[in-house]
Amino acid sequence: MPEMTFLIRWPDGAPERCYSPSLVVKEHFAPGESYQVDDFLSRARTALTIASARVEAIYGRPCSLALAQLARIEAGAKRFPDAAAKVAVESFED
Repeated sequence: MPEMTFLIRWPDGAPERCYSPSLVVKEHFAPGESYQVDDFLSRARTALTIASARVEAIYGRPCSLALAQLARIEAGAKRFPDAAAKVAVESFED
């Protein structure tokens, strides 16, 4: 299964390298685009849940790395309650 990382930048300028066990992230984000935190979080939940389910379909168990990444994103998003704050997706790395 192809895995990938994607680089994001939080509204405060802090970068974070994120992991996905599947390329499905490319269906939910575009490099160079910015997303309001709530939208980013919703897209990340969808993409990483699908990625984990794909791993489960092949290996019989969900992907703990994808679920841990989602938990880190959820925790990070809590730091930005301003509805106008945006997360930038800077790049994909296959």
